[in-house]
This record gives sequence, C-alpha cells and structure tokens, in this order.
Amino acid sequence: MTARLLEGYQRFRSGYFREKQSYLGTLAEGQYPKVALISCCDSRVDPGILFDATPGDIFVIRNVANLVPPWEPDGLHHGTSAALEFAIADLKVEHLVVLGHANCGGIRTLMEQDPDTESDSFIARWMDIAATAKKEVLARSDIHGIEEQCHACEQAAVRISLRNLMSFPWIRAAVKAGQLSLHGWYYDLRDGLILQLEDGMELGQTND
Repeated sequence: MTARLLEGYQRFRSGYFREKQSYLGTLAEGQYPKVALISCCDSRVDPGILFDATPGDIFVIRNVANLVPPWEPDGLHHGTSAALEFAIADLKVEHLVVLGHANCGGIRTLMEQDPDTESDSFIARWMDIAATAKKEVLARSDIHGIEEQCHACEQAAVRISLRNLMSFPWIRAAVKAGQLSLHGWYYDLRDGLILQLEDGMELGQTND
C-alpha cells in the first residue's frame, strides 16, 4: 500500500504540481478559504473530491462521525474546538458546513452500544456527543431496524452538531452579525447525492 502512495506522489509531482505550481506557490503565502467543513474521517468521504475543490478552497475539520462538541472551556484538549476557533476567529470563513454521511461507523457504534455498559473506549466517549440523537431516533415509532435507525441517527447527529456550534460564543456572535452561515448536509455514498438537511432537498436545488 505504501508503494501505491509513493506512486501517487510521483504522479502528483509530475502532473498536478507541475501544472498548478504557480497557483500552489501563492498558497504558500497564506490561506483564505470562505468555507469551513466538519467532515467524518471515514476514508470513503473526501470533501475535496465531493466538491471538486482545489487546495485552499475548503478548511476541512475531520473527526469520527463529523461531530461538534458543545463549548467546554474546561482547560482540557479540544482539537475540533481549536480548529473551529481558528476557522472563525483567524480565517474568518463565511460558511460553516457539517457534512454527515450514510454508513457511518461511528453512528453505528453509538446505536449498537449498550447504554448500561461502561466503556473506556475513546470512540464510545466521543460518540456521547450524539447521545441525544440516538435517544430521539429510538423514541420514534416510524423507524424500524438498525439500518433505518442508523440512517436517521446520522442525520439527527448533524442537527445536534449544528446546535452545539451555536453554543460557542464567537460562532453565535458571527451568525447573529450576519458574518457566518451554518449548513447541515448529508452525503449518501450509494447514489452520490448530498441533501440539505435544512429543507430535505438535494444540494443545489431550489423551491422554484
């Protein structure tokens, strides 16, 4: 596998880098993305490919299940929160997207986890962020079976993360000032569609 990566690097050097060297050189002077995107670290979900983006277009924050923790000024280490602070306070992005996706392993772990069993797993503790989403899904009588539950929880977790974003004072202030817009999107690996969870429509569609 490492040989495959090295071969890809050689193609990058001789192809993309050579063609875009002038543009990539300007990026060495600084980055000015307009969009920050919270994505899952799932190897099947690549924001750069999904949005046909070029380097410098999107400030990507990746973690298990694309979750946003609530604002917790407790003096501990908060990688996602630190990245959000940099995107909003320093880069001053104008759009902040939470990108959920189908077949998320983190969400399945959450849904299958026994709530009465204590775990010292980093993943289990991280997924506690979406515990409310799991509770909402399990309370619905119109959802049956683990597959439907996971699908619903993947989308519910995006909405939880959007609510958590508004718990950060500097995000809330930027939104209220009209300087920042929040978006919740959901990507289906099988059909390649991305839904806007705000209105349930495919990305790019309008009500017109």
